[in-house]
Amino acid sequence: MKVVALVVSLSSLPAAYAWGAIGHEAVGYVAMQFLAPNALSFVKSSLGATYDESLGVAATWADEVKSQAAYRWSSSLHFIDAEDSPPISCSVVESRDCQNNNCILGAIANYTVRVVDTSLSAAQRQEALKFLDHFLGDVGQPLHVEAAAVGGNDIDVKCSGSSTNLHSVWDSGMINKLLISNYGNSVTTWANTLVTRIQSGTYKASAASWISCSSTTTTETRSIEEDISGLLKPRAITPLACPHVWAAESNALDCSYVWDYTQFSDLCSSDYFTGAVPIIETQIAKQGYRLAAWLNVLFDGTATA
Repeated sequence: MKVVALVVSLSSLPAAYAWGAIGHEAVGYVAMQFLAPNALSFVKSSLGATYDESLGVAATWADEVKSQAAYRWSSSLHFIDAEDSPPISCSVVESRDCQNNNCILGAIANYTVRVVDTSLSAAQRQEALKFLDHFLGDVGQPLHVEAAAVGGNDIDVKCSGSSTNLHSVWDSGMINKLLISNYGNSVTTWANTLVTRIQSGTYKASAASWISCSSTTTTETRSIEEDISGLLKPRAITPLACPHVWAAESNALDCSYVWDYTQFSDLCSSDYFTGAVPIIETQIAKQGYRLAAWLNVLFDGTATA
């Protein structure tokens, strides 16, 4: 029997990581294969040998540093606390959920401006690139655009026999199992498979829609090019349509699937896992493709390579 988890919003408590290291790396590795020439050149030169010139390697940096004193301020930028009521209703309202731009949506706007600001040092622009690399991955994790139960952290569940929480299951529990079962425990093999699906497989017909900024749940209709142009011309942090649309899309999954689990079942050894896998893979593929498109517009003027 299915149960509905009724929870209260606890947005004042700290949120956990979004996709675990593997998920973030996969987003970065997918993005690398869709970068246009100028974006690719900037990524490689900016990240350098320290990150093997790869968004895949650099994707975890923002999580690694946020517990350090020098970067503790960045913790609140990894999520947006959508004050909705899954699974009854889901929504992301920037004016309600992101006060003073202090959330992932404001962060994406800020670091979009900074990554192309040639008055900044190379180190500052690299930092901006690494934050964008990470935050555009975070937006695709359904429980990082959700305040209820601290993004699922306060919902106790089991995964492969171990006690954990719902957030952690989506971060890494199901991804770890998927990688071992289907991809030889290799994140690059997984990323390459997702790339093939985008280029010539099951995702090909949908890929163009992934980088549009229209949605049935929001009013934004701008393209990525219009979004970034409107942000950069006044050189001010203004609301962006695309990240908001993508956050709302991820948040909707909290109502349509994430909260719909069987109580006391093992979520990594049940039908819940089977149903979650295509959602996770699609979200990772989408955010990798979107990350590339975002950087392409910034450095090449067009979303696709």
